[in-house]
Amino acid sequence: MSSTAHAPLTSCALHAHHGGQLGVYEHQAASTHCTMRFSVFTPPGEGPFPTVFWLSGLTCTEDNFTTKAGAYKRAAALGLMIVAPDTSPRGPDVPDDPEQAYDFGLGAGFYVDATQEPWSAHYQMQSYITQDLLNIVLASFACDPKRIGIMGHSMGGHGALTLGLKNPALYKSLSAFAPIVAPSQVPWGQKALGGYLGDDRAQWAAYDACALITAAGDRASFPPILIDQGCADDFLTEQLKPELFEDACRGAQQDLTLRMHDGYDHSYFFIASFIDDHLDHHAAILKAL
Repeated sequence: MSSTAHAPLTSCALHAHHGGQLGVYEHQAASTHCTMRFSVFTPPGEGPFPTVFWLSGLTCTEDNFTTKAGAYKRAAALGLMIVAPDTSPRGPDVPDDPEQAYDFGLGAGFYVDATQEPWSAHYQMQSYITQDLLNIVLASFACDPKRIGIMGHSMGGHGALTLGLKNPALYKSLSAFAPIVAPSQVPWGQKALGGYLGDDRAQWAAYDACALITAAGDRASFPPILIDQGCADDFLTEQLKPELFEDACRGAQQDLTLRMHDGYDHSYFFIASFIDDHLDHHAAILKAL
């Protein structure tokens, strides 16, 4: 961690790892009005480093990717920094789904800025990722602000796609594992967007990757997007529907590589099997800048 770290950033754990350093940190976030946690892997060598933000899926914290993805050996070799935040606000004052469902409330922030009470007071995850987290990473670590990418899994794949598509000047590379590409059309997304944003579906389009691609027009000049999807994923048919995003990209001339893998499910075993390819994808784009 650099000497420019802000005082509110607290180090919770530090580990030497593959010649670099893996740390877990917490800070008070203005957007979510609570303490948020995230991990940072800093590769060996001198920065500033190209940096990839990872967004995790339903029920996850910052710990899932950090301990299960097996990403850091390849990241060290490529000289990539990786930032992995939590998936929702947390704390005694943060509301949860009254039925304690796994797909709404704590662990299920969906990377949106909620407009409906009681969620709007804390569930501002779009602003958290693109403002609070970004700013503290830029201020406290050797992150190159001109070489930043974003990737994620499931709900986090939805977050990576939507934030990446809406902020192309910030996120220069983009990939996802088993993303929710059309939340307006599937049960997970309809529940989350309806709960956080209300019943006006016109407001949902800002958080729907298929809608964003369709509205973008010609994206032939944009960098390629990589998506990996397991064919044995229990959520493939009802919740994920990657073919909808493939069709939308075709219409917008967006370069998309969608890889379907026989036998692979929705778990971190799937992610760990192909994470090196995603890191290679981001490194090739970011290092060329």
